[in-house]
Amino acid sequence: MSSIADNIESVTRRIQKATIDAGRKPGTVRLLAVSKTRPASDIRTAASSGQRAFGENYLQEALDKIEALSDLTDLEWHFIGPIQSNKTRPIANQFSWVHSVDRLKVARRLNEQRDPALAPLNICLQVNIDREASKSGCHPEEAVALASTIAGLPNLRLRGLMAIPDPRQGDTELRQSFRQLAQLLTTINEQLPPEQALDTLSMGMSGDLESAIAEGATWVRVGTALFGARASAG
Repeated sequence: MSSIADNIESVTRRIQKATIDAGRKPGTVRLLAVSKTRPASDIRTAASSGQRAFGENYLQEALDKIEALSDLTDLEWHFIGPIQSNKTRPIANQFSWVHSVDRLKVARRLNEQRDPALAPLNICLQVNIDREASKSGCHPEEAVALASTIAGLPNLRLRGLMAIPDPRQGDTELRQSFRQLAQLLTTINEQLPPEQALDTLSMGMSGDLESAIAEGATWVRVGTALFGARASAG
């Protein structure tokens, strides 16, 4: 069985190769280790191999891990799961990034509850790019207006867009979904002042990160390829 350290090295090589193959500058794509359902010990092992950014879906589980790993002061915690509006306060103050904001109510609560002594909370707007009934996310036609409003909230920093395309698609259709998200980011940037321009596309997972990088991903969210297969892993 491959170790977590070996897996991180392997995935990092995949990212580097895909970045170069896409004609992009090395280092422009970051690895977000999806550590949901994984014990804190796995995160500590990954951190010992140099991984610093970790994505969590379930709030209480994440808060327990953040506490257990509080001695690792340079870890970067990303919330990537559905957000209940009555649980925004700990998300606002315990995370550096939130990838799953899909409605204005949640954004406003995160803004109001973020400790002003902290740096603005990095936000990605989740877009239901394939309009799946079972998926969270705003519809693409809603994204421009929503992004413009969120960009004006002082305790948030809108960084970009996130999507989870329908995994049942073939590679051509999947690439098209990633491309549509990248095009939507360009459209939004045309409406924002330069100082608020978005720079982040959070898209691509263990099985499709090469396609996502080819279409402009800046974060790839990888769980299974790092920590091994598990039914609930990303």
